[in-house]
Amino acid sequence: MPSKLWNDYWRIALLGMLFFLPFLGAVHLFDWDEINFAECAREMIRTGDYMRPQIDFEPFWEKPPLFLWMQAGAMQIFGIGAFAARFPNAVCGILTLLVVYHLGRKLHDRVFGWIWALAWVGSILPHLYFRSGIIDPWFNLLIFTGLYGFIEFRWQFFTIKNHPGFLKYYKPLLLGGLLLGLAILTKGPTAYLIVLLTLILYFAKYKFRNRHYIKHLVIFSAAAASISLIWFGVEIALHGTWFIREFIVYQIRLLSTPDAGHGGFWGYHFVVLLLGCFPVSVLAIPNLWGDRQSQDELLESDTLDACKRSDFATWMQILFWVVLILFSLVRTKIVHYSSLAYFPLTYLGSLTLWRMVHWNVRPRITTWLLPILGVLIGVIVMLLPFVGQHIDMLRPLFQKDAFALGNLDADVHWYLWQGLPGLVLIISSLGGWYLWRRNQGWQTTQALFVGGGIFVAFTLIFVIRNIEGYSQCAAIEFYESKAAEDCFVKPVGFKSYAHLFYTDKQPVIGDTSIDDYPTLSRGNPGKKVYFVAKVSNLQDLPELPDVHELYRKNGFVFYERSFEKQSTAPPR
Repeated sequence: MPSKLWNDYWRIALLGMLFFLPFLGAVHLFDWDEINFAECAREMIRTGDYMRPQIDFEPFWEKPPLFLWMQAGAMQIFGIGAFAARFPNAVCGILTLLVVYHLGRKLHDRVFGWIWALAWVGSILPHLYFRSGIIDPWFNLLIFTGLYGFIEFRWQFFTIKNHPGFLKYYKPLLLGGLLLGLAILTKGPTAYLIVLLTLILYFAKYKFRNRHYIKHLVIFSAAAASISLIWFGVEIALHGTWFIREFIVYQIRLLSTPDAGHGGFWGYHFVVLLLGCFPVSVLAIPNLWGDRQSQDELLESDTLDACKRSDFATWMQILFWVVLILFSLVRTKIVHYSSLAYFPLTYLGSLTLWRMVHWNVRPRITTWLLPILGVLIGVIVMLLPFVGQHIDMLRPLFQKDAFALGNLDADVHWYLWQGLPGLVLIISSLGGWYLWRRNQGWQTTQALFVGGGIFVAFTLIFVIRNIEGYSQCAAIEFYESKAAEDCFVKPVGFKSYAHLFYTDKQPVIGDTSIDDYPTLSRGNPGKKVYFVAKVSNLQDLPELPDVHELYRKNGFVFYERSFEKQSTAPPR
């Protein structure tokens, strides 16, 4: 490989380290998802049981263990905390940049590889998720690379005439299947469902006439099943089918009902992808359907390369619409459910810039939306410090929500300079728009994505900590203060995993029902108990005779139940 290309890989890896690693643990993990997975990993370490995920030391059948193993490994190295919980996704971010650069250079040229990598750095949610502790970045990368293995094999199938032997010939297909199997081990069978729908729709596009397509799909599926059964099979062998049955039931329920109150309108993910993936989302719009290869592009390209590019764009369009429509139909609406669409979205957006670099192609819709959305999002972020300094103006909006009103009482200090990331986005958007109109494609890429990357990085540093100050800091500070105390801490009236992680809760020895609310509130748990409730839902805590309120802070109310330890052993 030429030294220039090696230098590109090193530069991209360093770029990922620069944007994804600094201040990774500066903000507490957010309830629920981040703390949920981190707590599973912590409990693996505390119990030594790495086969069966647990929450509160009870079986947790919602997710397979692969990502949790990554987090547990990071915690063994860096210690239990937010940095270790998010470190696997920072690594995933660096790998993703390298993968998209490599594929972009292979399919198009070096310029496209750089554009595609920068699109991930400079778009809001694609960047943000690599600094989080949720499962989806690894889940998405494994699905995408698994699907690409199938695509690569099909190209090889139609171009290589001499059969070089089974393993060598089927290597891309088998490797793709194995990667898809790892995706199943990361978050579940939804990975296979998405890929299967994409493969079926591609097959349907060509009227089900692709030669040996079904045979290759079967081999691909068998490879995926073989790797995923390593854990599923061992779990069944060790513990029977109960855990797996509950896991499957949960996956079906998640697709068919609004889970944990996460409902939303049908166009939820359209809005999330358009605004959350700015600016690449605006660039991708012209390529979301149809073949946009110009005559100049076809004339200047090798015929086989042009066919591959056209075919890959088709695959990305199908993948995008499968993800978007599937999760628009799913009744549970959570932002990261549509995050697999970031791969086709960044590719199709990069395609717009690449064609502009080479052939001065400028879709009109991008010309209009680029400055409008950039200025809109930038102004909103710029106004946050002003709103924070005049927080009372929000109170009329939350008169019926006592907890939200309590959140607004948080002692959070805002300074106008904290709105600078919004100004950066406005300048980069307007600068990119100016360069766009002057047909300067590479300069447009740099302005939009470097500015976007700086915007996301500094918003996380300057703004997110303050937002956390309103939402969860009071509770987490309380949990952390009890980490060294031999006590029980119990949220009442709301679901949370934060008390488990931030008190470093240890497994209950003996009768686990001692940790249930009835025992903690009225029975004899044997040690001091603390309750945490929201001011809008205190349950029966104020009426309990030996429970007294400690204090209230930012919408949370903290209670203590204190008494002398008594033996819980049954009489002889």
